[in-house]
Amino acid sequence: MEAIRYRDGVLELLDQRALPAEHRWIEARSSAEVAEAIRSMAVRGAPAIGIAAAWGLALAVRRGEDRAEARARLLAARPTAVNLRHALEGLDGVPDEGLEAAARALHEADVARNRALGAHGARLLEKRARNGRVEVVHICNTGALATGGHGTALGIVRSAVEAGLSVHVWVLETRPWLQGARLTTTELRADGIPCTLLVDGAAAALLATGRVGAALAGCDRVAANGDVANKIGTRGLAVLCRHHGVPLYVAMPLATLDPTCPDGAAIPIEERPPDEVRRLAGVPVAPADVPVWNPAFDITPAELVGAWVTEDGLWRPPARDRGGAAPPSRPSGKRGTP
Repeated sequence: MEAIRYRDGVLELLDQRALPAEHRWIEARSSAEVAEAIRSMAVRGAPAIGIAAAWGLALAVRRGEDRAEARARLLAARPTAVNLRHALEGLDGVPDEGLEAAARALHEADVARNRALGAHGARLLEKRARNGRVEVVHICNTGALATGGHGTALGIVRSAVEAGLSVHVWVLETRPWLQGARLTTTELRADGIPCTLLVDGAAAALLATGRVGAALAGCDRVAANGDVANKIGTRGLAVLCRHHGVPLYVAMPLATLDPTCPDGAAIPIEERPPDEVRRLAGVPVAPADVPVWNPAFDITPAELVGAWVTEDGLWRPPARDRGGAAPPSRPSGKRGTP
């Protein structure tokens, strides 16, 4: 499946709000239209947001928009996913006439990174397999729809299946936007990968059965110490995994590492409109005036993560020296056994 297509001045975005009932494409021709697609969740997933923003900047220049204003508009669309900032920063030195080619290269590179990440993660799943089979629990959507293609955490599943491993995916619904129910199951069924959907609150009961070999999650930003910002509910899943002795593997493209954030407390958490919780598919499920707290993400402490899987292998948070110096700005590159 694909979620982002560029055709001669038009950015086509698969409207993920309509899935699985309808495959509807949005045509964006300006930075404002791309920013609105990102803000409204028509396009979502940290890598996909970054790719869309890069194309949005190219569209802005093509239309004669003020480049600085377009960049600021796109950057403000969603605050938590660091890929958005990294994508735009990566284009800062590119001349106007080279933006379309740079956006295309960024898009293609994301697919290559996902495949490399998937291969490393597949080896982790092989270690957790019994007789060539493993069951995993997955939160949110981290597949082709959330990236340039193949996927991150779901890309690990795809790569493991391609390598011959039998994988069954337990898909958490992921309220309030139901990315797991609507998107992840759609991708898995399209690929013929066995999956079972369950409500978020059933994760503890599932893990208690002992049948799950690993949990998989993506990330929208990772602090220098390894704390992970991801879809709301990831922290709860991580706590449950620790209690039941199941490793949580975070698919972490290196673009999601933010060395300027010392820990999770420094990561801004987006809070979204209350009606996303009060309503389900437009139908009221709560009193119209009940107060709502709707953070889009939570922070999973580094000590609850079994492994951070990147395109370069397994990453470990660099240790601070005794004097409390800040960690280095790039991953250490060290690999380890989770």
